[in-house]
Amino acid sequence: MEKIAFFGLGNMGGPMAASLTRAGFRVAAFDLNPAALEQAQRDGCLPCDSVQQAAEDAEIVISMLPSGEAVKGLYLGQQGLLQQLPAGTLVVDCSTISAEDASIVSSAARERGVRAIDAPVSGGTAAATAGTLCFMCGGDEAAVDAARAVLQAMGKKIFHAGAAGAGQVAKICNNLLLAIHMTGTAEALQLGTDQGLDPKVLTNILLESSGNNWSLANYNPYPGVMENVPAAKGYTGGFSVALMLKDLGLAMDAAATSASSTPMGALARNLYQLHGASEENQKLDYSSIQNMFRRPAGTLT
Repeated sequence: MEKIAFFGLGNMGGPMAASLTRAGFRVAAFDLNPAALEQAQRDGCLPCDSVQQAAEDAEIVISMLPSGEAVKGLYLGQQGLLQQLPAGTLVVDCSTISAEDASIVSSAARERGVRAIDAPVSGGTAAATAGTLCFMCGGDEAAVDAARAVLQAMGKKIFHAGAAGAGQVAKICNNLLLAIHMTGTAEALQLGTDQGLDPKVLTNILLESSGNNWSLANYNPYPGVMENVPAAKGYTGGFSVALMLKDLGLAMDAAATSASSTPMGALARNLYQLHGASEENQKLDYSSIQNMFRRPAGTLT
């Protein structure tokens, strides 16, 4: 039975590690958050006190961290994990970071004889819990193939986008589009509600019409329309506004390097910046953008 070292047990990483234990892998887990580590233990992971302890004798290392700086801090430098891992170890970074940072980690791993791929995910916390994530992989094809059995334990769709960093490019394109159709969905639902429509009825109409999209069908932002989504739980859990802003920043940076025109993405980013102006809103799920369009109680409709 292969041993996997897993780093980053947040809203996405925790369920992903749990999926691996259900599939029969031995998972040694580490996170700076004690509560997350305790939950991982309940899910069948072996909790570890340090990065080094978790990585000891691991054939595969998986990371799901919030930023490029966190990823580079884990793997690079004299104290980085790449200095500990033996040649032939497979590193799978599922974080969403810049393509440049992913390429830097991949190059450093190659110098140590370690195989590394970037494999950011799509599908949200529901897919992470269900083990039905979509993986967008960048790196050597042989390394992607070597990771497939592990990725299949956590997801149902695995794409090889290209060389190192290509998975990250695919992911920021996805999240750019996600932000655009989430803000558009919230705007349309609020317009209909302000005009007297029941948001559930409007949703059902749009689902069968040309306005249908993933946010509307799977992650509806209007409270009371859909069960088991953040909008039904006060916009808690899920993918935070702060992380969406981080990803939109990565998309804008990438657009600048290729002189790509992204006016709708820029507008979506501006809306999320306005929404995330308060620290409280930054912690909410990104579907809470609906609140930007809602009228204060007592105003005329």
